[in-house]
Amino acid sequence: MSREWPDGLDVDELMSLGWRPTPFRQFLLKIHGNCNLACDYCYVYTMADQTWRTRPRVMSPGLVSVVADRIAEHARAHSLDSVRVIFHGGEPLLTGVNPIVDALRKIRNAVDARVRVNAVVQTNGTLISEEALDALEALGIRVGISLDGDMAGHDLRRHYRNGRGSYADVARGLKLLMERPAIYAGLLSVIDLNSDPVETYEALLKFAPPMIDLLLPHRNWLSPLERSTLAYAPYADWLITVFDRWYGAPSRETRIRFFEELMHLMLGGQSGTEAVGLTPTSLIVVETDGSIEQTDALKSVRQGAAETGLHVVPDAFDAALRLPSIAARQIGVGALARECQSCEVRDVCGAGLYPHRYRPGTGFRNPSVYCADLFTLILHIRDRLTSDLQALHHS
Repeated sequence: MSREWPDGLDVDELMSLGWRPTPFRQFLLKIHGNCNLACDYCYVYTMADQTWRTRPRVMSPGLVSVVADRIAEHARAHSLDSVRVIFHGGEPLLTGVNPIVDALRKIRNAVDARVRVNAVVQTNGTLISEEALDALEALGIRVGISLDGDMAGHDLRRHYRNGRGSYADVARGLKLLMERPAIYAGLLSVIDLNSDPVETYEALLKFAPPMIDLLLPHRNWLSPLERSTLAYAPYADWLITVFDRWYGAPSRETRIRFFEELMHLMLGGQSGTEAVGLTPTSLIVVETDGSIEQTDALKSVRQGAAETGLHVVPDAFDAALRLPSIAARQIGVGALARECQSCEVRDVCGAGLYPHRYRPGTGFRNPSVYCADLFTLILHIRDRLTSDLQALHHS
């Protein structure tokens, strides 16, 4: 059986040709491994990788101290002036707020004084309280919340184990967070083709988010639910409808990260997300048991796809930088399939999110399963930008 790419990628050869790894600047800590919701599309609990079942529920205080020292070690080794810590799960607030606060204090105490440690909690929003927000705001920990549109759309997929929808609890938490704009990071929303795109966008706007991140559902070539073609790109159609509503508004209502990243790339900039573009990954994950892993979205692909075989107790984060699986997400065009390399939107699309490229037997050197959608969306945005820039020039 042939190996799946990037197995066999020769990192030593890449180094000999002048490539150098990009240090990690984002550290995603699985502070709690369980969740109080049972969302239909969750890649941690409902998809291919089920390692959460054998891991501890909570990252222990002793292990947090080791992680803090490893982050400090990595920042010193690469002369970093800032790092970002993402408290994640599961649902991180199941720990209560104190372990999160204590973890950030340990990390800030461990790094050199010149290193700025930014932090965010990514939560489902159901456990937010005034007391929790007081503690988070005191340390400048920002809060991002997952919300999938209006009550009907959200509750259809983001519900408790007994089937009860979570919208009312999330809305309550969001109303508390709206009163603290300094730590309100924004909303994550997974696209549902059955939801009206404009109604979904305007339902999110009701909570005055500073930023919205619209996410494509995690799929790959093993079992795509819609086989998009250039004549049929349903996610592009959905996103284009939202883009035109957002872009055509008389004043900016919020930021939409996906659209802004695409426009930034079209204008010659770099992407700040792995969803598009060719910017090297700078994120590494630490699981509740201390395992060092790649982006946990890879859990949607197959059992063990996110694993590195490393652990924070014996291993430095630098060890992960020499792995083929990490190098593959840092070498840009060299990681793309042949058809992607010759595509006219190559540098903007970047073959999309890495897990969405997976095909059994060949691995990750494939176009995105959303190839047609990305291509159609990018051309639409490019045309709108080009038209407006030409009009501005003539005026």
